[in-house]
Amino acid sequence: MTGIAQPSSPLSVGSLTQLTLSLVAIIALILAIGWALKRLKLAGPRGSGQIAVVDELTLSARDRIVLIRVGESQVLLGIGASGLVPLTPLAAPIVLKAGAQTPAFAERLRDMMKRPDGSA
Repeated sequence: MTGIAQPSSPLSVGSLTQLTLSLVAIIALILAIGWALKRLKLAGPRGSGQIAVVDELTLSARDRIVLIRVGESQVLLGIGASGLVPLTPLAAPIVLKAGAQTPAFAERLRDMMKRPDGSA
């Protein structure tokens, strides 16, 4: 006997456990990023054609008011747990200031971290 240890099999219990934990961690990371993008409303198209979301105001966890541009006119919609409610078409379009765009990710994250309960 020479005292040389045999190399472990690549299909050993330890390597399979490490592989499984790595895959679970990657899937959890993907789900967490998806949740964060949805929570911060950074995911999804906002529209740039004939129909687009101009601005929105969150009223509660499930309720918000959305200003939609359809062609040259604008429509104010209420979105809530009961569904979509058309509030009113606007006679004169609202022009947003250039600084009224969606804040950068860092600003939104900073705002969320400042809240004592951590809710959005």
